[in-house]
Amino acid sequence: MKKVKYKTSVSRIIFMVFAVAFLILVLFVSVIPLWHVIMGSISNPTATTTSRSLILYPLRNVDFQAYAIIGRYQRLWSGYLNTFIYIVMQCALTGLLVTIAGYIFSRKRFRLRNAFMLFISATMLFNGGMIPMYMIVRNLKLLDTRGAMVLPAAIGVFNIIMMRTAMEGIPEALEEAARIDGAGELTTMFKIILPLCKATFAVIMLFTAVGKWNDYMSALLYLPNRTDLYPLQMVLRTILFNISSATQDMAAQTNVKDSVTMYQKSIEYAVIVVSTLPVLCIYPFVQKYFVSGVTLGAVKS
Repeated sequence: MKKVKYKTSVSRIIFMVFAVAFLILVLFVSVIPLWHVIMGSISNPTATTTSRSLILYPLRNVDFQAYAIIGRYQRLWSGYLNTFIYIVMQCALTGLLVTIAGYIFSRKRFRLRNAFMLFISATMLFNGGMIPMYMIVRNLKLLDTRGAMVLPAAIGVFNIIMMRTAMEGIPEALEEAARIDGAGELTTMFKIILPLCKATFAVIMLFTAVGKWNDYMSALLYLPNRTDLYPLQMVLRTILFNISSATQDMAAQTNVKDSVTMYQKSIEYAVIVVSTLPVLCIYPFVQKYFVSGVTLGAVKS
C-alpha cells in the first residue's frame, strides 16, 4: 500500500504544534493526580498529613508502612475476591446475552428486528430509574444476594448495538455455507459468527469488567445487611468516608496498632492505588481490541 504524504504548510505545522501541546496537557491532567496519590502513599505519614500541595516525590523519606497495614486488612482482600467473582459472573452472563441478542437483531430474516430494536433503544433515553429497579430486585427476593449484583445489569442496549453492527458486517455467505454443512443456529452463532467478532466482543467484555470493577452503587442499594458480600469499591468507599472507624478496624487486625492512626492519610492514598492498579495493568494488553472493536462498523463501503 502506498504511503500517503501530506503537504507541509504553515497551517499544518501550527495545527500539529497545538495538537501535540493539547495532548501533552491532557496527559499531564490525567497522570498527575494518580502520581500524587502514589507518592503520597509512600511518603512520611506526618509530612503527608500536613502537605497541602501536589506531592510529586516522596516527602522526607520513603515509607511503605501504609501498604503493610492494608495488606493485613482482611475486608480489603475479601472485597477483591467478591469483585472478581462479580466480574466473572457479569462477563459470562452479559457475553452470552449480548451475543444472542446481537445475532438475532443482525439477521435479516427476522422481520421485526428493526421494530424491536427501536423499542429497546428507547430505554436508553427513558427508563423507570433507580426506585423501580430496587422494587423489582426486592420483590424477586434478591436483596443481600450475589444475584442482585449481577442480574440488574445483565444486558445493555449499547452493547447490543455494538454486537449487532459487528455481526451485520459478516458476509451472509458464511452462514449459508455453515447451513449447507449441517450447522444449526447455535453452532453458526458461536463457532462461525462470534469468532469473527472477537474484537467487538473483547471491547464489550472490557466495558463490562471495568464497569463492574468501579461499581459500588449496586452494593449500596442491594446489599444493606451483607457487608461480607461488599465488592472492592464499596470497601474503599467505606474506608474513605469513615477513615477513623476503618483505621480502628485495621488496628484490631494488625500488629502496628499504635501507628495506624498516624497513617490515616497514607492509608487513604494506598487503598486508592491498590484498587486502581489492576485495571491499569490489564488495559495495555486489551487496548488493541478496544480500538479495533469500537471503530468496527463505523465506516462501511
